[in-house]
Amino acid sequence: MKKHTFFYRNGLSIVFLSLFIFTLLAQALTGWKEHNSELEDAGRTAITFGAYLNTGHFISSTFENFQSEFLQMALYVVLTIYLRQEGSSESKKLDGKEAVDREPKAHKDAPAAVKKGGWILRLYSMSLSLAFFILFFISWGMHLYGSMNDYNEQNLLDGEAAVSLMEYLGQPLFWFETFQNWQSEFLSVASIVILSIYLRQKGSPESKPVDAPHNETGE
Repeated sequence: MKKHTFFYRNGLSIVFLSLFIFTLLAQALTGWKEHNSELEDAGRTAITFGAYLNTGHFISSTFENFQSEFLQMALYVVLTIYLRQEGSSESKKLDGKEAVDREPKAHKDAPAAVKKGGWILRLYSMSLSLAFFILFFISWGMHLYGSMNDYNEQNLLDGEAAVSLMEYLGQPLFWFETFQNWQSEFLSVASIVILSIYLRQKGSPESKPVDAPHNETGE
């Protein structure tokens, strides 16, 4: 078997994680400057970068994006089990069973959960969607926590009283932040599903072969 370098074997995750870290740091630095600008405009003292990372401003803006991404992936994983799109490389074929539909069988190289069987195997067989839904609910909760704190921090700057969690849930701001992110994620999924019917990208597993007919479904 041909040996490959660590980067060759893991390049996709390394590049995307590096981009994530870079952009998260860039968001934090620019958000810190923006937040300090708001504080100074209100006659308050600027805060340190470390203190900024604990503010509602940073927590809300970060997890506001996380939760929509995880919801998108959770729904995508689950809905592609049952729903089809003729001609899309993102869909299973219209007829017949595929490799992902087969019943798991224990073999030498199978994951440990498959070898154990029983409830562990049943849980493992749903682990991808469960992980995304858990990450979504955690991120949604953190977004709510951060958004409420940011709202109350702004109220204090304006000389107004802070609100409780239930009062904040009745405010339109949190739901505006939530839905504006959800709709963008649903649009991006719809775009790849539909555009992959008619458009191609040679070499990408997200595309059908360049010479595949438009009505060919699946990769």
